[in-house]
Amino acid sequence: MNESLDFGTSNTGANEESLRMVSSQPIGNEPVSDEELRPHVLDGFIGQPRLKAQLQLFLDAARKRDVPPDHILLAGPPGLGKTTLAMIVANELEVPIRVTSGPAVQHAGDLASILSSLDTGEVLFIDEIHRLPRAAEELLYIAMEDFRVDVMVGKGPGASSIPLTLPRFTVIGATTREGMLPSPLRARFGFTAHLDFYPHEELEKLIDRSANVLGVNLDEGSAHEMALRSRGTPRIANRLLRRVRDWAIVHDLIVVHPADVKEALSLYQIDSEGLDRLDIAVLNAIVRNFNGGPVGLNNLAAMVGEESETVETVCEPYLVREGFLVRTPKGRVATQKAWQHLGLTPSDDVSKLF
Repeated sequence: MNESLDFGTSNTGANEESLRMVSSQPIGNEPVSDEELRPHVLDGFIGQPRLKAQLQLFLDAARKRDVPPDHILLAGPPGLGKTTLAMIVANELEVPIRVTSGPAVQHAGDLASILSSLDTGEVLFIDEIHRLPRAAEELLYIAMEDFRVDVMVGKGPGASSIPLTLPRFTVIGATTREGMLPSPLRARFGFTAHLDFYPHEELEKLIDRSANVLGVNLDEGSAHEMALRSRGTPRIANRLLRRVRDWAIVHDLIVVHPADVKEALSLYQIDSEGLDRLDIAVLNAIVRNFNGGPVGLNNLAAMVGEESETVETVCEPYLVREGFLVRTPKGRVATQKAWQHLGLTPSDDVSKLF
């Protein structure tokens, strides 16, 4: 079994390059720290009930056959638990997990060195797999299907290819943009899991669990107030819980009441719908400066002082999903819900649109 890489040690040459590219994560029942709220087993994972049932069957079948499971693709928006599920799979199978990411693999040779160091049954987790270089993608899907890599030795006319046979392993890929994966690579995954946004009820359970881990005593209704502001995302829910914990510590609170949650999160400009400063700025710009729209993305970004990509990828998905904003061929239009949230009455022209 390969030794785990230690980021706390000093290495030179090839070892330094390997450390930047990949890390080995120890698997075990380690104490969960302030920064680590992830469950270690599938039963402890809150939410995604259908996906959990599918994954449980998938892993149970692999254990009964006594072979590593097929490759797994985890797809969904950021913060829904893709990395957590990858760690859980390794724990459930009781095998080591090697962790890297698409941007960290700059050349096909980087990926070849990782693959050639894997042991039988080991899990290779590739976060943001859609950002792998094209040459690395081609090498990966051949390795996933045939369990071999061809290593080029030398350059020019004298170069030769040396085939290396790999032990059977499992690749777990995580992506926020499944459509960017080339079809040959996507077809190599035996199981694709799509993660959905969480309803408030499941986020409340997650917040209660995290509060217990962090030692935060929440009064009835406090978890609900945080869940309403978490945008359906566990990562955001845990982040808000930490900020509420900070508020409780500074104000010497033994029990955190719903009113405390509201006051704490209002300090961070997060309202009851989960909208933050930039979300409100976008809605205000459309409603107050453009009479509800339509307005083009570039004009909107200039009005709020942000890059167009930030507005399009950070703000718009949630505003559209929650019905505050619609995209039209002429530009972005604020809905009646957006006007009402800002405490304004839509004009007659805007009302006719909905």
